[in-house]
Amino acid sequence: MPAITDRDVVRALRPFVRATGPLLDTIRDVNLLGLRDREVEHGADRKLVDKLWDQLAAVKVPGTAAWARMDVRQRDEFWLNRVGRLVSLVAALPGIGGVLADRLPIQSALGAAGQGLLLSAIAGEHGVTSTEDRVRLLAHVLFQRTVDGKAVDREREDAQTAELTEELRQRSTFRAIGATIWKLAKVLWKLEDELDKRPQGRLHHQALGLLPVVGVVGDYFGERSALKRVRKAAYEWFDTQ
Repeated sequence: MPAITDRDVVRALRPFVRATGPLLDTIRDVNLLGLRDREVEHGADRKLVDKLWDQLAAVKVPGTAAWARMDVRQRDEFWLNRVGRLVSLVAALPGIGGVLADRLPIQSALGAAGQGLLLSAIAGEHGVTSTEDRVRLLAHVLFQRTVDGKAVDREREDAQTAELTEELRQRSTFRAIGATIWKLAKVLWKLEDELDKRPQGRLHHQALGLLPVVGVVGDYFGERSALKRVRKAAYEWFDTQ
């Protein structure tokens, strides 16, 4: 098999980044039921419905007043914990098969897709919004590559990006999100020889992941541990830019 070049990495990562960016930006910027503009009030004479609305506005999720008051590091923590738990579970599910599943590239591809999603989310919080810069970030953290991030084949890239986001354009459901994550993993699957370079869990997580059935537990906590390393590597990259 021919060696994977920087050009191959950029060709895969550009549609990946373009497909994840708009989704994450939409989640981040949505003004959920007007809760972002609602300030929490106090007083015993207030109606029950007002108190319920205030409780919702105090929840630290995108679109609420509490979210608008959070600083960058607090929002990073949200993406790590809330989104991280979801993508870690998705990446760990093949671990039910134990060592056999660990030998298949799909688990690494799913894990890399989750890490790429987290990187795109954190990048947005730190003002890294261009496709080129996000591609450079992902290539550095996931594959230890230094690339320019510039388009390789714009027409092909546009078509692939449209295909990746097809379900999301039709409906914003968990099924559509799951289908999109699967498609994103397939994009990175093409970089199979590079996937082992991505941040990994600790050795005891990897050892537990080799066991049938309970391997999913080891893989889950391994992916969670790896995401923390991904965030740390991203901060180091931000400091050099």
